[in-house]
Amino acid sequence: MNKIVVPEAKQALDNLKYEVANDLNVNLKKGYNGDLTARENGSVGGEMVKRMIKQYEDSHK
Repeated sequence: MNKIVVPEAKQALDNLKYEVANDLNVNLKKGYNGDLTARENGSVGGEMVKRMIKQYEDSHK
């Protein structure tokens, strides 16, 4: 089970998740999303990681 180390970050991560899903035209909604494919879900997670890495790199130049 995943444990959120910084509970205050949960809302920010949720916001990022829905923003990315919207940008990728993935119909992610609150609650059940079992109708989405593994590829759709993976694309959202992968893009989230890319954006977080870029944000970190940009802030440490």
